[in-house]
Amino acid sequence: MSTTSLTTNEYNLLSAAESTAKSSAATSSSSGSSSSTSSTAALSSLANNYTTFLTLLTTQLQHQDPSSPMSSDSFTSELVQFAGVEQQVQTNSKLSSLISLNESGQLSADSALVGSKATATSTTLPLQNSSATLNYKGTSGQTVAIAVSNSSGTIVKDDLVTASSGTNTWTWDGTDNSGNKLSDGAYSVAVKTMDSSGTTSDVSFTVTGTITGIQTGTNDMEVQMGGATIPMSSLVNVSSSSSSSSSSSSTSSGTSSSSTTGS
Repeated sequence: MSTTSLTTNEYNLLSAAESTAKSSAATSSSSGSSSSTSSTAALSSLANNYTTFLTLLTTQLQHQDPSSPMSSDSFTSELVQFAGVEQQVQTNSKLSSLISLNESGQLSADSALVGSKATATSTTLPLQNSSATLNYKGTSGQTVAIAVSNSSGTIVKDDLVTASSGTNTWTWDGTDNSGNKLSDGAYSVAVKTMDSSGTTSDVSFTVTGTITGIQTGTNDMEVQMGGATIPMSSLVNVSSSSSSSSSSSSTSSGTSSSSTTGS
């Protein structure tokens, strides 16, 4: 949006929202690049330690002093440690198999959610069919800044809106600040407000989208909303896709809009 007509406070508020959106995009990118290799590496390390222990034990037996052999108590203690390490390796392996089976069952059960409309507490804003929606709580007359960033950390859309008391709905039509239509996918979003002293703060919000798929993540089941992926644990509501909401006017600029629903 144009910054030429903004007051200093409005400019600072938008800048704060943009900074947070960029930070969210960077965090999403780094977390997406990490995989479940940590658990595999841990199991591999434990197996290597077990092999090393066996080598050390046999070497110790080969080079012990015949005139003063290792006591049976020490030998038994080391054998017990050896057996414990081996059992831990096997336990971890079986546990991984059980987790995999449980995830498969959960995946089948959660597949029934595909096609439903879901609301989630997430900074990932799903743009589907050139439409994205978020909801936030506000007070009457409160100025709120909303900034949207793409995956590379570039701000593509920002907006200043005047909130109404209760739950406010902001809708984005997928066009950037220059009016260019952007492709569907996952975007990072931030919502900020400013108090009378000029101090900015985060505004809690939720995003809404249609579930198009279910997949297993590193630590949780994940739902896909088009090109966006959100942890299942972040969902706060799932409903049929045929839901509707009331809307009213706002001060948002461009082609994005903000509607309100009383609390």
